[in-house]
Amino acid sequence: MNDESLISRILHSIFFRKATGKAGRYASNTSRLFELIKDVAGKLQTVGFKGNMTEFQSSVQLLIRMVKAYSSGAYKNLPWKSLVSIVAVLIYFVSPIDLIPDFLPVIGITDDVALVLWLIKTLGDDIRKFSEWEKNEKTINIG
Repeated sequence: MNDESLISRILHSIFFRKATGKAGRYASNTSRLFELIKDVAGKLQTVGFKGNMTEFQSSVQLLIRMVKAYSSGAYKNLPWKSLVSIVAVLIYFVSPIDLIPDFLPVIGITDDVALVLWLIKTLGDDIRKFSEWEKNEKTINIG
C-alpha cells in the first residue's frame, strides 16, 4: 500500500472523522488544548521510536509548539482551519484505537506517522511562518 492510499484511507475512516468532529471543540477551549498537548507529549515519550523516526518526532514536537503558542495567545497567525486540522491529527495520534490500532507492534504507529507527515506537507506555508516567528521570538528573548 502506498502512502497516498494509506492517507486516503485514514482521512476517510470513521476514526479520523471522529477526531475531526472533536477538533473544533478542543480548538476553542484552551484547557482542552493544553490537556491534549500533555497527552501527545506523553504518548511521544512512551511509544519508544527506533531508527529513522526523528523526522516524525520533530514534526509532532513542532505541532505541539504551534498549538501551545496559539493557546497561550503568543502566536495569533495560525488560521482556524489549520489549527483544527492540527488538533484533529493530534487527537487521532493519541487515540489508541484508529485505522491501525496502536497496540499492534511496529505497524500500529504507521498510520499516525503517515498522517503527521502528510499534515506537515499540507500546512507547509503555515509551518514556515510559525518557524520564522518562533526563530524571531528566540532571538528577541535571548538578545
